Amino acid sequence: MPVPPQRPSSFAAPAQVASSATITEEGGVKIIHLKPPIIVRDFATTLGMKPFKLISELMEAGIFASINQSIDEAVAAKVAEKHGFLLEIKHRGEAAVPQVSKKEKEQKQAKTAAEDEEKNLTERPPVVCILGHVDHGKTSLLDAIRKANVAGGEAGGITQHIGAYQIEHNSRKITFLDTPGHAAFNKMRARGASCTDVAILVVAADDGFMPQTDEALKHAQGAAVTTMVAVNKMDVKGANLERVKQQMQERNIAPEDWGGETVTVPVSALKGTGLSDLLDMILLQADVLELKANPKAEASGVVIESQVDVGRGPLATLLVQRGTIKVGDAVVCGAQWCKVRAMFNDKGENIKEAPPSYPVRVIGWSGAPESGAQFKVVKNAREAENLAEEEQMLIKKTATTAASAPKNISVDQLFADIAANQAKVLKLIIKTDVFGSTEAVRHVLDGIKSTKVSVEVVSTDVGLVTKNDVLMAGTGGAVVIGFNTKLEPGVSPLAKHHGVRIDTFGIIYELADKVKEMMADLLEPDLKEVKLGAAEVRATFPLAKGFVAGCLVTEGKITRNAHARLRRKKDIVAEGRIDTLKRFKDDANEVRAGLECGIKLGDFNGYDAGDVIEVYEVQKVRASL
Repeated sequence: MPVPPQRPSSFAAPAQVASSATITEEGGVKIIHLKPPIIVRDFATTLGMKPFKLISELMEAGIFASINQSIDEAVAAKVAEKHGFLLEIKHRGEAAVPQVSKKEKEQKQAKTAAEDEEKNLTERPPVVCILGHVDHGKTSLLDAIRKANVAGGEAGGITQHIGAYQIEHNSRKITFLDTPGHAAFNKMRARGASCTDVAILVVAADDGFMPQTDEALKHAQGAAVTTMVAVNKMDVKGANLERVKQQMQERNIAPEDWGGETVTVPVSALKGTGLSDLLDMILLQADVLELKANPKAEASGVVIESQVDVGRGPLATLLVQRGTIKVGDAVVCGAQWCKVRAMFNDKGENIKEAPPSYPVRVIGWSGAPESGAQFKVVKNAREAENLAEEEQMLIKKTATTAASAPKNISVDQLFADIAANQAKVLKLIIKTDVFGSTEAVRHVLDGIKSTKVSVEVVSTDVGLVTKNDVLMAGTGGAVVIGFNTKLEPGVSPLAKHHGVRIDTFGIIYELADKVKEMMADLLEPDLKEVKLGAAEVRATFPLAKGFVAGCLVTEGKITRNAHARLRRKKDIVAEGRIDTLKRFKDDANEVRAGLECGIKLGDFNGYDAGDVIEVYEVQKVRASL
């Protein structure tokens, strides 16, 4: 008699039971690798527990699943974690995660160590960041150093991008980063400070330390960079160097001549005085820091800024931190990659290679990389593309997991969600010239607080306003906001056809004011009562079936058909419109102060001498946020 096949024991070794799952161990942590769908029975066996036990655990968590049903990845991950496992799910089409062997790791570490050996390092130029309050002369100072006009090209005199420039002083190079001063550009300022060697804090001699100066100082101190102070506008009336030094002392950055360690240089960007001293001090600081890098290592660094150019596609300004980047190199930065087609320096000249501390604009990207992100050069374009694709899949997976995670919704939360759906929402599609501007616009919008209207950013992107943006806005009922960018040909008529509003701006606070106006326009207007005049009842006269009040107009004017109320002492006796207005026996449209008239208020007839008839109009006023 044939023996029936035996059901596998629930306590069999996990790696043997679930054929689709494998278990590995890394650093004492057990990792389960499996492919979806995650069936309750198979998953229980993999965890080394009985299926009904897993079902009861799921029920406790509010999830009802039978033995043959599949469960969510997020739920499975939580259960696995509870039982001391880490869950790694392989989706179909995903490249297997390459297991880096111990030998490969050691080889890589040895290579990096060899690259960073003292004999391979050479001196590199210092990277200097100019920080400070808006309108304290950061860009003007840089103009004077570069002997070019940067500030003239900025809308409203506000730097809205990070500029990267290189100059030569005493046969040595210095790289400068100019960062925005406006409050909205916090992240860009922080990013500027985090990838530099020396931070120059520009303080106006007449204004002294301002809120954004303190903020910039915090960024510099947080990034642990050497900080110098340039006291600008020494030529203006009211310049007070001693007061600035006193403020420095209060902030624990005492100047050198006051017994502190902070190099302080008085300058005038307008007159060009003190600039040579400032550059000498920067080079002196560079000597103290002993700045070195290996120009022959695999190139890597940070993205200063990115944008989409009409003719040349996505561009990125890179700051090389180690190695040398060359035309033809394959570069990867997060979810974007690049085969370097061409490179330009800060003067727009075509160059073939960029050594450490060199700012360079690179063409050939798959998309605009994120500002502040790290880039690195890899072997070839295929590897760069694969790494970028892996990062894209990881981003998508993270977003999907977050969206599919079970949410415990309470009754209060449910009512709050219903209220949120009924609230007024201004939907925006944001297009900007560069990535940093997108961050700044988001920061400004986050700062607009209102309990009546909320702002929802449907999408943000870098580049021109396209027809696709208009179609998206038309479908979602959104407004397109362009900052420092233009419209593609044919966008305006399409927007008119679909009834889509497009607003473009060059100055960030103008954008903020306009968005506030648009938010207010969504609300029902407030009704405001404006008093037109008043009349005192002196006598009453019979008229047809009722009575008319003989009055003296005491203030303003009385207008036919206007809203009116009859006030007796403090009480309101009647309200309505002025149906009859007579001057002697003739009908009148308006009677002014000091004149007598006859007034009949709607169907009311009970007038007494001494009553006051107040006339007013109701105006619609834009609601406040």
